[in-house]
Amino acid sequence: MPEITVRPVRSSADRKAFLDFPYGHYDGVGAFVPPLRMDQKAVLDAKKNPFFEHGAMELFLAERGGVLVGRVAAIENGQHLRKYADGNGFFGFFETVEDYDVAEALLDAAAEWLRARGLTGVRGPTNPTMNDVAGLLVDGFDRPPSILLPYNHPYYEGYLQTWGFEKAMTMWAFYVHEAYINKERMARGAAIVKRRTPGITVRSLDPANFETDVAAAMRIYNQAWAENWGHVPYTEHEALHLANELKPIIEKDIFLFAELDGEPIAFAASLPNLNRALRFLPRGRLASLSVAKVLASWKLSGIYELRMALMGVLPEHRNLGLDALLIHHTIVNGLRDGYQAAELSWVLDSNKALTNALEKLGCTRDKEYGMYQASL
Repeated sequence: MPEITVRPVRSSADRKAFLDFPYGHYDGVGAFVPPLRMDQKAVLDAKKNPFFEHGAMELFLAERGGVLVGRVAAIENGQHLRKYADGNGFFGFFETVEDYDVAEALLDAAAEWLRARGLTGVRGPTNPTMNDVAGLLVDGFDRPPSILLPYNHPYYEGYLQTWGFEKAMTMWAFYVHEAYINKERMARGAAIVKRRTPGITVRSLDPANFETDVAAAMRIYNQAWAENWGHVPYTEHEALHLANELKPIIEKDIFLFAELDGEPIAFAASLPNLNRALRFLPRGRLASLSVAKVLASWKLSGIYELRMALMGVLPEHRNLGLDALLIHHTIVNGLRDGYQAAELSWVLDSNKALTNALEKLGCTRDKEYGMYQASL
């Protein structure tokens, strides 16, 4: 059998091959949702992605006998190192044919690059950060992922473990359909929260003050998640960049703030699960269609599902029930707008308060993701 060679991406042809690989790699896998090519290209573009203001990345391709058989990225995240100073680098954009030798060669190349930069550990997958598409799908391969969540072949976990990775954290995707929600119980709980804390109100995102509201949400998120496992704060540029990327599909009534006497103290950001439509696009190409047109045609098809992607409550206002209050209002607004189901993802396994609350609301654990760690 021909030797496996791994080389860094250097030319425009290499970069195109790196971007193209997943689309053929998942041919015939019905649950795979091809990511939009324009989005993937932008993520890896140092001129467009603000990650590169503090981070670095090396892309690698694996070939056997002149045939591309895998890819990986080695990643140094400056924001992570500033916060933790733990010597951890990352890997991401990991794809391999079903052959452990290929996976090993790719991971060895990424590890060597990280060691050369003085890093002593590797964690992942992150594409390229925990605030982007991150995690490895461990269970739920028969169902398409929600928007901004990964999909991968089932054999990946075993390959990572054989190489030396151990699972560092489990993350859950919870799912709920309106048919199984105890709406009366939720309404009573929301009323109790408001009664116990006078001055609490819930409002929608204000499109006229989009950037101000985004900044408020990210301030809350960075404080609320500061002590959570693996959290890396968004920079101001990263937060605004992400919001502008998602602006065409953000719907104000499912992007909510809880305010106390007019000051935002918590938020919950949900998105239409556009993956329900994108899965039918040919290899991630929009052709002449815009994202807005895809969303409109998807809604006309009668498939309504949203993903609650981010939630945060300022630490000094925890234990007031604001998470349940925001979930209630998201569901009420979503039902009014025709959304029949929601995924809440992902939720860290260590966040027992939230996992317990979601199960009490009638949510079920639908998919399992993992983050993996190894010493270098």
